[in-house]
Amino acid sequence: MGRDNKPVAAPGRTDGPVLATPYARETASLRAERDEALRAVARLRAVLDNAHDAFVSMSADGVIIAWNPAAERLFGWTAAEAVGHPATELMILPSLREAHELGLQRARRSRTSPFAGRRLEFTVVDRSGREFPVEMTLQTQYERGEPVHHAFLHDITARTTARLELKRERAYLQALLNSLDTGVAACDSDGTLAQFNSAMCEIHGLGHEPIGPGSWASTYHLFRADGRTPMEPEEVPLARAFTGEIVSHEEMVVLAPGRPPHWFLTNARPIDSADGHRLGAVVAMHDVTDAHRAEVLQRCRYAVARALSEATSARDASIAAAAAIAAELDWSCAEYWEVDEERNHIARVSSWVRPGVDLAEFTGDTPLAFGIGQGLPGAVWATGSDIWSCDLLNELTEVKRLPLAYRLGLRATIGMPVHSGARVAGVLAFFTDTDGARDDDVLAMLRDVAAQIGRFVERRRAEDLTLALAAARRDFNRVIEQVNDCFWTVEMMPDGSVRSVYSSPGATGVFGGALPTDADMADTLAERMHPDDREVFLAYHERIGTGEPAEFECRIIGYDGRTRWVWTRGVARHEDGHLYVDGISTNVTERRELADQRELLLAKEQEQVRRLRELDRMKDELVAVVSHEMRNPIAIIAAQTDSLLDEPEFAGRTELASIERTSARLMRLVEDLLDLARFESGPTMLDPRPLRLDRLLRQAVEEHRLNAPVDLVTEVDSLLMVAGDAARLRQVLDNLLSNAIKYTPPGGTVTVAAREDADTVTVTVTDTGIGIPPEQYPKLFTRFFRASTAIDHKIKGTGLGLAVTKAIVEAHGGTIAAEPGPAGGTRFTVTLPR
Repeated sequence: MGRDNKPVAAPGRTDGPVLATPYARETASLRAERDEALRAVARLRAVLDNAHDAFVSMSADGVIIAWNPAAERLFGWTAAEAVGHPATELMILPSLREAHELGLQRARRSRTSPFAGRRLEFTVVDRSGREFPVEMTLQTQYERGEPVHHAFLHDITARTTARLELKRERAYLQALLNSLDTGVAACDSDGTLAQFNSAMCEIHGLGHEPIGPGSWASTYHLFRADGRTPMEPEEVPLARAFTGEIVSHEEMVVLAPGRPPHWFLTNARPIDSADGHRLGAVVAMHDVTDAHRAEVLQRCRYAVARALSEATSARDASIAAAAAIAAELDWSCAEYWEVDEERNHIARVSSWVRPGVDLAEFTGDTPLAFGIGQGLPGAVWATGSDIWSCDLLNELTEVKRLPLAYRLGLRATIGMPVHSGARVAGVLAFFTDTDGARDDDVLAMLRDVAAQIGRFVERRRAEDLTLALAAARRDFNRVIEQVNDCFWTVEMMPDGSVRSVYSSPGATGVFGGALPTDADMADTLAERMHPDDREVFLAYHERIGTGEPAEFECRIIGYDGRTRWVWTRGVARHEDGHLYVDGISTNVTERRELADQRELLLAKEQEQVRRLRELDRMKDELVAVVSHEMRNPIAIIAAQTDSLLDEPEFAGRTELASIERTSARLMRLVEDLLDLARFESGPTMLDPRPLRLDRLLRQAVEEHRLNAPVDLVTEVDSLLMVAGDAARLRQVLDNLLSNAIKYTPPGGTVTVAAREDADTVTVTVTDTGIGIPPEQYPKLFTRFFRASTAIDHKIKGTGLGLAVTKAIVEAHGGTIAAEPGPAGGTRFTVTLPR
């Protein structure tokens, strides 16, 4: 048809339009189909040429038949270079070529490819030899019976790198989590447990189980803080965090079978994306078992201290202590057993049962006693040591009670002896309903408690002995007042003089008046001796001086002028390097018949002296024990005061500040008393190590300089190393510096100097303060002594600091002395061996 759309006449015809023949119509239709196909091919080629993915077509034998521009960019081969060449030469790794060829052969045989329609990832190589990962989508179609493979490929290097980096980050994160000693677990967006680190596996003795919140508590044996109540599924911190709650410092217990209970503080929080989508939740579990146990044991000690402070007798103290321990440790039963005075048996004194536990059949009200070696209390009594048994049926010989205890649910028992001196006075017995293995920390606490009770018993015995001794003294004095004999004790001094120690009221009936106590007794008696009897007296004096007992009779001219026959007997004794003579003088002129009674009274006096010495020793021990026992209540007062001062409504209260200062002063006093007790009780274990004394001096001076209202001057050269306990020597320096600053008015000067010679190092601390009266220097290092100048200036102190300082210096083999300073004040000199 022409441009004007008019029919074209057939050749040879001029008379009108000629209709198209069927052949022409078929030809036009084929031409139209061809044109459409060409246009489709053009469109497909345009799509492939502009595609970002490489397009590669291969024939059945692997020869490239199509290669788009993206393939040219990806592999570096132009289409002219690629088409007609095998793909193995252009893009397949040498190591994969054989597998590639085999795959093509299988596709031709089976007329299908297992990779068709799938996304594949593998490594290819470009023209330069660079190997890189690609993702390929493969389609296979058949032309003339042969498969033709069409593949779209794109470089996934960035994705692979990101995936590898993510994998590394996950490995790093997992390694980091596994390195923590804190258990960490997490759940995913479905609430399924998805993450456990190594510490969490160790906590539970189980690995990660992909379970939901409803199974966490039962699977991993989670209990509430009391250690007895299982957690409900909704109470689990991770489950609460998954619902959106932030859990902070929640206490819980893990009671895995066959493992001891462990206490944990847990923190949990949800994990949300930036758009608020819940990705999961995470929980961290911090093991606080040691802290929990320490707190429980400390509460036990406080409870025992309260029980002992409120007890009125040793038995009450033991009963209250046993109940306090069992209550704090959540044990089922506690008993106190006491050995009778004749030591024939040990009897149960009391039983305590935890509220809510029925052990009436086991405890009962019937009196119960065992012989030595029988049952738990008898075994502890026999051995004198503690017993911890987790086998009630086989380890102990108590055929009735222990099987009954086992039937009632008790599983372990602990026995702890209470010593009074060298003997066992009683036994603390405990029973638990858990199979608790032997716990050394608990045993150590129980030993401390038993020692406290033993000391309480000893103190009570000492008090009873003191009362009995006082009563005996009163009885003795009443008897002595009715007897005219003179009982006396003198000390034989090294220079030959005789010092009076004791003289009874009967001296008037024997010597006509009271004997002087401030004169030489030998000279006093020699002056009163009848001239004819002086040789007898001198012989007696000489013999008694050798330490042998002696007696004589002589005539004494009394202070009333009367002459009496006096029979005298003396018995020498050595005590702490001193020679004492205990004696009796009797007016035998009138009362010889009382000789037997005089000997008895002399023996009683000696016993009294011995008891007085024992009482003095017990007094020193009592001071040390009381000082030790004061530390806990003082520490409690200080801790509570600090807590109140931290509260806003109590901040700045002068009463609390006063309590804080007073408790601190009391604590320093107790520590000083304990230090003195330790040093005076025998050799003290120091920790001597080589140290730079000049560095220790400078550190002490610089720290005191911060708040000192006086000038601190240092004259310390470099010193060689000395052997000493750094902490104790620092205590010496702090005591001397604080004293010098305290007793020096503001604006004064405190000078610290040090020098050394071949054998010693000498440190001096000199102040320009108020000074000390010369006659008081000999008493300066006596405990509780305070110079009159300090008292007059109303400067507070305990009088223990210098005593402790001297004890520390002497324990190092050194000396300390004090003298007036050159410009007033005082100079202290410490000399230590090198």
